[in-house]
Amino acid sequence: MTTAAPTARSRALAHPAREEIRLEAVLHALSDPMRLQIVRELAADGDELSCSHFDLPVTKSTTTHHFRVLRESGVIRQIYRGTAKMSGLRKDDLDALFPGLLDSVLTACAHQADRLGGA
Repeated sequence: MTTAAPTARSRALAHPAREEIRLEAVLHALSDPMRLQIVRELAADGDELSCSHFDLPVTKSTTTHHFRVLRESGVIRQIYRGTAKMSGLRKDDLDALFPGLLDSVLTACAHQADRLGGA
């Protein structure tokens, strides 16, 4: 990883560099309904959102796990702003590496939600 691992003096979070992002890791990250919900909300907002913004029907530790999987796969970038951990979609990186993948997944999610009655 290009970004250094967090230390006791640092609150920086490790992220893969663009060239380290792997398709199989991205697909794995997007394979979970909770993580897809996070990605959909980030894509709809188009900006960074705090982790507390997301109302997922899982425990806090499970929510933390989902954000970690998304971050470590290269789907999102997370940074601290004061005490808030902000998350943003790495759309530019994903589009450069896998053209059309993210848009296709988001479109498929919307179609599935419509088909299943907003699920």
